[in-house]
Parts: sequence; structure tokens; C-alpha cells
Amino acid sequence: MPEWILLLLKLFAVFFKIGLFTFGGGYAMIPLITQEVMSNGWVDSLDSLIDFFAISQSTPGAFAINIATFVGYEQGGIVGAVFTTFGVVMPSFLIILFIAMAFTKFKDNKYVQGFLGGIRPVVPGIIMSVAIVFILRGVFNVDNYQYQDFKLEIGAIIIFAISFAVSKMKKRVHPVIIVLISGVLGLLFYGLGWF
Repeated sequence: MPEWILLLLKLFAVFFKIGLFTFGGGYAMIPLITQEVMSNGWVDSLDSLIDFFAISQSTPGAFAINIATFVGYEQGGIVGAVFTTFGVVMPSFLIILFIAMAFTKFKDNKYVQGFLGGIRPVVPGIIMSVAIVFILRGVFNVDNYQYQDFKLEIGAIIIFAISFAVSKMKKRVHPVIIVLISGVLGLLFYGLGWF
């Protein structure tokens, strides 16, 4: 079998697994996406993956679909993007289809309720762990918990503080404006080398 077909099948299988075993939405997928993408060598560094996450969050559409599409495109062009996108979407589609057909039978089932009750508290913990890793990497420049390279990223702290302040203004500011402000500040601080 040609190597490019094997790559496409692997992309589909990996993102199918990510879509199948992740509960709680796109942010809860980040640890599994990081593990799979880095272990398969599909992204060259954690910084590149964080850039993918930032772009995925900033572009229209669901986060998980965007990140799958970006990784697929990076590895296999447009066809790779199609395979990863279908891979990450297919489990949710099939599960929702099954649930929709059998919802009245299962909605009061104690095992289903127990399963969902057990998953609910885990999702915030997963999202919090992702936030901690991003803060350590983006603000304190700590990579893979190696503290010898500890360096406070003043630019990241300023961007966060300004974005947070703008989001808490009395007059509601649209999230797109906050993303644009953060992008311009990032360009000024890091693109022009202010920090």
C-alpha cells in the first residue's frame, strides 16, 4: 500500500480515536491531541502546536474541527485535512445518532446517569490542566516542566492583562475585537521584538 494512503488512514484513525475518547468539547481534547500529534511527529515543537491551538480558537468553527483540519493539512494537504476532519467528527456523529434513536430508553437509566455523573467533574480538571500547561509555557517559558529555562514573559503578561481588562469593560466588547487587539499586541511585542 502506498505510503500516502497509510498516512491518510493513520490521520483518520488517530483523530477518530481523539473524537471517540474525549468528553467535554474541544478544550478537553487538547491533552489527547497534544499527546497524539507530538508522539507521531506531526508537529515539530510544542510552540508550533500552541500556534495551531491559537489559530484554531481564533478562526470560525468548532475548535476540535479546526485543529484537526490544520494538522491534517500540514501532513497531507487538502486530502489530509478532509480525513482528519471526518475522523474527529465521525464518533460524535455516530454517538449522537445512536443516542437520538434510543434516547427515550436510556435517559433515565441509572448506569447512563452514573457514567455521565462520573465524567462531569473530570472535564473541568482536564481543561484546568491545559490552562496550567499553557500558562507555564506562554508566561513563564517553562517547557516540559524543565524549570532551568525559567524566564518571565512580560509581553505575554501585558497582553493577558490588557485583553482581560478589555473583556471586563462595562460596555460589552465583542470577542473578535479582543482577539484582534491581542494579535496586534503580539505582533508589536514579539514580531517587532519589544520584549
